Amino acid sequence: MRTFFKGTLLLVVAAFIGECIEFIINMVLAKELGEEGMGLYMSILPSIFLIVILASLELPIAISKFAAEQEERFHRSMLKHATRLTIIFTIGMLILVSLILPFIPVFDEYHPLVRWVVIILIPVISFTSITRGYFMGTHRMGKIAFSNFLRRFVQLLLLVFIYRLFDFEIETSILIALCTIVVSDIVVLGYLGLTYIIQLKELNRKPRSFIDKKMVHQNLLSVSLPTTGLRIFHAVAHAVQPFLIKTALVTAGLTPNMANEQFGLLAGVALTIGFFPAFIAHSLLIVLIPTVSKAYADKDFRMLQNLLQKVFRFTCLYGIPAVFVFYLFAEPLTQLFFDSNSATLYLQILWPYFLVHFFIIPMQAFLIGLGLVKEAFYHQIWSTLISFVLMFALGSFKPLQMEGIIIGMNTGAVLIALMHYLVICRTIRISIWSRSPVKEVFKV
Repeated sequence: MRTFFKGTLLLVVAAFIGECIEFIINMVLAKELGEEGMGLYMSILPSIFLIVILASLELPIAISKFAAEQEERFHRSMLKHATRLTIIFTIGMLILVSLILPFIPVFDEYHPLVRWVVIILIPVISFTSITRGYFMGTHRMGKIAFSNFLRRFVQLLLLVFIYRLFDFEIETSILIALCTIVVSDIVVLGYLGLTYIIQLKELNRKPRSFIDKKMVHQNLLSVSLPTTGLRIFHAVAHAVQPFLIKTALVTAGLTPNMANEQFGLLAGVALTIGFFPAFIAHSLLIVLIPTVSKAYADKDFRMLQNLLQKVFRFTCLYGIPAVFVFYLFAEPLTQLFFDSNSATLYLQILWPYFLVHFFIIPMQAFLIGLGLVKEAFYHQIWSTLISFVLMFALGSFKPLQMEGIIIGMNTGAVLIALMHYLVICRTIRISIWSRSPVKEVFKV
């Protein structure tokens, strides 16, 4: 438990600095791209992140879980098999994406080189996944924390340097912004790759045992494939969401340009501000996955129960004050980006969406650590379908428009949080409403 809190604290501090930098990055982009350009930039990001998820195959989570459950003497053999699997998968992904990408219409509105940016990103993300997963699983959170900070710092440095020296059209400015993401990830790969090689040399000097290749592949894929499916569905939903929102707004009577600007205010301003404290939840997720995996493998249900309660209390400590501040100071916060009353209103009525997600993120880590990725996947499907139906129905209703869309978003968030919570409580044998264990019926 001490290692858990130490790792969490380290990640939270580093992530806070990184999120401050991310906040500045979005301010720089907002001023450079304008409302319409910000809408276009935010619209293409989910599609790029979808390809990034495919490239990673969620190996960080799979390797993290496997490394936490196995003794150190098996790590060298496991990493060897994981690397070979990654090389094969990366080659296949490069071929597949190179063939399909020219026919994806989403990229037609953007600079032709954006497609090449995506292709370059695939091997970078794939090989970074191995190092990131191993350091997560062995609780070397300092390296993860620094790499997260390094990625954002390099991106900000490049953006400020390039945008101050040159003037671009919107299309080129968006391309530059996407290129800085790739370059920063390459820098992170260099850092993690170097530290990973040093770690391998240390493992070579220690006693080693070998694991069957088939066993490693089965263990990794049994986690990575369903988790990738979950992330793919989540990414597809987020890739579709901008177009669903804009279509609903146009149906409600807005012009396409007005709809694009309103989406830019929602995604580029309100969501950017509201999700600022989520770095704490993501830090918890990184540490929770190996911790929960180890405790569940040891059948230490008492530790799991205490861990869940502590995570919830900690989330309340930062989550409730955060949304309270966002609600009260919505106007000055949104004016850091644009002088828009709409953005202020969106930030205020999204408070349930933000608060509930601060709980959802660590609960997803619990589900992964407990081997309940399929359940998390089903929860995501149901909540997204219901949310999308409400978003389109209420968003296309002229008196509501964007307010109706936000009602749908809030509803989906609450629904998935409740489903996650019920399944976790049942699995770790804890009462839904109190801290006492559940009745004997749940005992094995």
